[in-house]
Amino acid sequence: MSNFLERIKERAKQDKKTIVLPESMDRRTWEAAEIILKEDIANVIIIGTPEEVEANSKGLDVSKATVINPFTYEKTEEYLNLFVELRKSKGLTYEQAKETALGDYMYYACLMVKAGDADGVVSGACHSTANTLRPSLQIIKTKPGVKLVSAFFVMVVPDCEYGANGTFIFADSGLEQNPDPEKLAAIAACSAESFELLAESEAIVAMLSHSTKGSAKHADVDKVVEATAICKANNPNLKVDGELQLDAAIVPSVGSSKAPDSAVAGKANVLVFPDLDAGNIGYKLVQRLAKAEAYGPVTQGIAMPINDLSRGCSAEDIVGVVAITCVQAQAQK
Repeated sequence: MSNFLERIKERAKQDKKTIVLPESMDRRTWEAAEIILKEDIANVIIIGTPEEVEANSKGLDVSKATVINPFTYEKTEEYLNLFVELRKSKGLTYEQAKETALGDYMYYACLMVKAGDADGVVSGACHSTANTLRPSLQIIKTKPGVKLVSAFFVMVVPDCEYGANGTFIFADSGLEQNPDPEKLAAIAACSAESFELLAESEAIVAMLSHSTKGSAKHADVDKVVEATAICKANNPNLKVDGELQLDAAIVPSVGSSKAPDSAVAGKANVLVFPDLDAGNIGYKLVQRLAKAEAYGPVTQGIAMPINDLSRGCSAEDIVGVVAITCVQAQAQK
């Protein structure tokens, strides 16, 4: 396990948070819960019926988890009324609220967080990103002052002299398909904040492109140049520059030759990709070829931490994302 994850787990333990795992129908949820409780990383709430619990938790010690059956729990009524109140402008009826929240535990989990009974949610082992994020945007909504919700991966590359000792954030590599300059600037600012929270060192943000400082002319390059200008104007104290090719962003010798006047070139640890194709391909390349640890997709911009998992995740991956979610929840104060 990397020092990064060890440190995140240590920080999670210092101020324990309560995280909801709504996917009781998946064995990996229970395997992860066993590890989280054994290592004392977080308090865990799992939503499920006795049948779901029985079928999926056999042989695992999850006695310290709080298991909630939404069909019989005494606060379910309160959560359903809250749901109706939150969505009344959309015409949600009590019956619809009941059908939705009891039919999809992700809605129920978000209602628990909204009601103040939990600090965050981790889901996605057997739900798509859309099914994880839709309930959170309907119930918990975006953070005040944040333009959009985006997703990043924390990449920890072994034996790597670049970034923050091989630690990077790659954004957006999970959510925003083709951000315009305003959105790209917002993703950069949010990602810098996330990097400083999770990696505990100064964010140095590169706006990536296939061009460095005008070496190529194309509308795609113009978008990155404009996003960089917006980000600088909105965040005058942030170290951000672009457009930069990947090698100019992270390799000091290339950075100094291609962008000699840049405070970012050759030193970047937050890599902002021009679109989701580039971000998703980039993180998977580094994960597979450099054998990097990839934590995410971690979401940013929601009023409370709600995190998605890759459907190919292992129980250990869930543990890592829960620890990250705890650290994000600690920062909510």
